[in-house]
Amino acid sequence: MDFKKALKDKQQLINKRLEELLSYVDAPQIIIEAMKYSLFAGGKRIRPILCIAVCEALEGNLEDVLDIACSIEMIHTYSLIHDDLPAMDNDDYRRGKLTNHKVYGDAIAILAGDGLLNYAFETLLKVIKRKNDKRFVDAAFEIAKASGITGMIGGQVIDITNVGNIIDENLLVSMHERKTGKLIEASCNVGAIIANRYEYLEITREYSKNLGVAFQIVDDILDVIGDEKKLGKSVGKDAKNNKPTYVTLYGLEKSRELAKEFSLKAVELANKIDNTGFLKDLTKYLLNRES
Repeated sequence: MDFKKALKDKQQLINKRLEELLSYVDAPQIIIEAMKYSLFAGGKRIRPILCIAVCEALEGNLEDVLDIACSIEMIHTYSLIHDDLPAMDNDDYRRGKLTNHKVYGDAIAILAGDGLLNYAFETLLKVIKRKNDKRFVDAAFEIAKASGITGMIGGQVIDITNVGNIIDENLLVSMHERKTGKLIEASCNVGAIIANRYEYLEITREYSKNLGVAFQIVDDILDVIGDEKKLGKSVGKDAKNNKPTYVTLYGLEKSRELAKEFSLKAVELANKIDNTGFLKDLTKYLLNRES
């Protein structure tokens, strides 16, 4: 299997469907423009790709899962718009482009994030109405939990309220499991649910947890040693803002060892889900990414 081609094909498929989903919405032009600005700013589409890849690996139907995968990307993008706001991380660049609030102002940026979150669930509910199948209700619930106060939002709260604090390993892991890991976990679980392979949920959860930790550690490392041009954003912001990270807790070398350790566990589990090798190669790609 040509991994790079398979990855690009999935990215293009997701981008095409996202464009279609936002093409015929009866809403003020400025809000659609602002939503699209961040949605098509060059993301790697990792979460929807995981969702589709798990579903296909477990012999699920692409048509069943595609819109759900796209809704996950909308939720991820909304979280980035809000994270970049002055009241949160106060970032000027994201993926090499000015952040949403720098282009449209704080108010429209907030509404663009809100719009993506709401449209994600509108998209999910359309699928549920069309399919009339318990699997799709279960998938929507999984996504809602992952993106809510016990998941992504909860993790962001821990992050914000501990800026400048020295935190222990348990709180650091809890923060990242929620902030980064839960939506990755939901992406993988939804793939298994839509494929109607509930018996794989224990494996997909374990795979995604290991992948999520490795992903976050690499993120923390790149904020210290990454190339700003490749990252598309400034480096060193975590240290500047006194944010707790794996690097501040363990140091650079230990963080690298941990990222490799969690990635190897994820690879082992990926092989139990997918016999094509795509998930295994995706896991390795994320460990060795430069952006």
